[in-house]
Amino acid sequence: MKGFFITGTDTDVGKTLISSGLAAIFKEKNMDIGVYKPLLSGASRYHPNSDTSLLKEMAQTKLSNASITPFQFKEPLAPYVAAKLEGRSIYLEDVVAHWKKIQKKHDYFIVEGAGGISVPLGEDFLVSHLIQELQLPIIIVARSDLGTFNHTFLTVQYAKEMKLNIAGIIINGIDDPPNLAEKTNPNLIESFCKVPILGILPKMQVVDAQDFKQIIKDNIDTASLIHQMQQNG
Repeated sequence: MKGFFITGTDTDVGKTLISSGLAAIFKEKNMDIGVYKPLLSGASRYHPNSDTSLLKEMAQTKLSNASITPFQFKEPLAPYVAAKLEGRSIYLEDVVAHWKKIQKKHDYFIVEGAGGISVPLGEDFLVSHLIQELQLPIIIVARSDLGTFNHTFLTVQYAKEMKLNIAGIIINGIDDPPNLAEKTNPNLIESFCKVPILGILPKMQVVDAQDFKQIIKDNIDTASLIHQMQQNG
């Protein structure tokens, strides 16, 4: 399977907007793109503003919301904790089984995790374990402000220890004009992490989905990502 797994250094770093925006760009390039966000907490997958609905809309996939997100939980917590509160147990095998049902529906996939790379998703497994099973290169979404170096460096080091293939880092939410930390963080991260910065996105208020697609086009090296997807098997 060809595609990317989008993870983050933390929650609320913009993974869904970036995932859906990339999917829209790939679709625009006539690539057969699907999306998978297996676990969703704090919202219904059928709500028009849910992560699932946005991913489906931007990818223009015929996959159902239930196929894109087979596991949903009421409380906005780590999926493992949210499931426990509902008396449920989710296993890695469950998530992978759903993946196998849809992975041949499209030539390429964007898969989005929940929170950061070490968030517990279910019984004895983290986001990183799911990435290992899916064997997709990862794109790490990071904040832009002071303190992001520590979160990003630790995420990258952990990913390397887990022998995950890191495609690169996207820094999201830089001010206009950028402050001193935001100016210096990209070079600092790239220098110490030895991982390429794929793009730096501006801080945005709520924007139209199509506007966000254009922002991604203008600020992320999507041509390189497309080349990687087409080369990887």
